[in-house]
Amino acid sequence: MKIFGIGVNKTGTKSLGEALSRLGFNHRAWSRETYEIYREHGVPGLLGVVEKYDSFEDWPWPLVYREIDEAVPGSKFILTLRESPELWYRSLCKHSMRTGPNVMRSEIYGYPIPQMNKDEHIRFYNEHVENVRNYFKGRPDDLLEVCWGRGDGWSELAAFLGCECPDEPFPHRNKSES
Repeated sequence: MKIFGIGVNKTGTKSLGEALSRLGFNHRAWSRETYEIYREHGVPGLLGVVEKYDSFEDWPWPLVYREIDEAVPGSKFILTLRESPELWYRSLCKHSMRTGPNVMRSEIYGYPIPQMNKDEHIRFYNEHVENVRNYFKGRPDDLLEVCWGRGDGWSELAAFLGCECPDEPFPHRNKSES
């Protein structure tokens, strides 16, 4: 089974990756290298990465979930969400203050930094969530939506993946105030 986290960045993707690793999946976290493979070779190039690991999160997977679903039948998809689009936007802005403008952000969101482009970013987030929901409509065995900030955790994730629920706190990474 292959598992793809398809929430955009700053939605708890690192927490998802850590949880998948703790559940015993051979996990591939976000890396610039994987994104570059996507830029240079598209989904066919990514399939080489998919062969080597069980689970994935962050970029480029939210951009290619449809193609991956077709290319890798039987996969599971997890849409990580924030409590609200506004909280997501604030987190994205805070993150960009640490990392500065970059090409990848420009390619994905259309802007090197989110500041001064709130409406466009909120629209991107909302459209992504709506597109994922529409694509997987009627396929509850293939898509799980989770929001760590609303209390989702081990029970939802383990049930969806058919795993035993760990007897330890859920691994929240990069947790910020809601």
